[in-house]
Amino acid sequence: MTQITLLDGGMGQELIHRAGDRPTPLWSTQVMMDHPGMVQGVHADFFAAGATIATTNTYAIHRDRLEDAEVAGQFERLHAAALAEAKAAQAAHGSGRIAGAIGPLRASYRPDLHPASDVAVALFGEVVQTLAPQCDFLIFETVASVAHARDGLKAARRTDRPVWLSLTVSDTDGTRLRSGEPLAEVLEIARGADAVLINCSAPEAVTQGLPIIADLGLPFGGYANAFELITEDFLKEKPTVDALKARRDMGPRAYAGYVMEWVGLGATIVGGCCEVSPDHIAEIARRLQAAGHTII
Repeated sequence: MTQITLLDGGMGQELIHRAGDRPTPLWSTQVMMDHPGMVQGVHADFFAAGATIATTNTYAIHRDRLEDAEVAGQFERLHAAALAEAKAAQAAHGSGRIAGAIGPLRASYRPDLHPASDVAVALFGEVVQTLAPQCDFLIFETVASVAHARDGLKAARRTDRPVWLSLTVSDTDGTRLRSGEPLAEVLEIARGADAVLINCSAPEAVTQGLPIIADLGLPFGGYANAFELITEDFLKEKPTVDALKARRDMGPRAYAGYVMEWVGLGATIVGGCCEVSPDHIAEIARRLQAAGHTII
């Protein structure tokens, strides 16, 4: 049938659940600081479930975020720690690729906080240069606006590594970015990527958006979250993920059903975002193989 790249699931939420600590604005970065080795364990469990990609726990390691938490001096050390844990899991598993994750500046789901282009490109560029030498490819995640996409891909030109662009759309209208801009408006910029995806949005919204990004002719796919709708409390300054709740109707079987819809639409890169666990990834792997697809 088709060769499918199976991403991992939601590192940040998995860490929060395993640690049992109250979430902070530093989210998964804080857990990595407080519980060395836990990130490697999550990577290992996703590999064991069938994922072929380890997405580094670097989503929130940005200078602006670290400065707010008064740990800006740990920028290099935290990236090194995240890379080391991913590589250790890869080595123990004996296969898999490393994706260098680059999240939004300042905050997720807040395109209104995205800085001026020259500032954004410089900040993204430093992360690109830090991650690229040790990753198979880079992935800009939860890209909520046209400006975010433009600045991320401009920064990515500083490396020869493949770059994937992963957009986040409105949970109630998958044809629009979270900025409110039509998803179609980002397509011309997205041609500068090696693959285009939709992430950290409701599964139903991913299904709506995929036909639009499919028109690019690039490898495409999706990895949704399993949250209820993004709350107003989460959109305030310095949010924590305990303002969000997991959907009760999005267990492994239900989520895998959406993923198989995406594959039916032509997606060749699938996986999960927040609240998608190793059990979800294992069910996706089982369904893909049962349908005759090859996981690469």
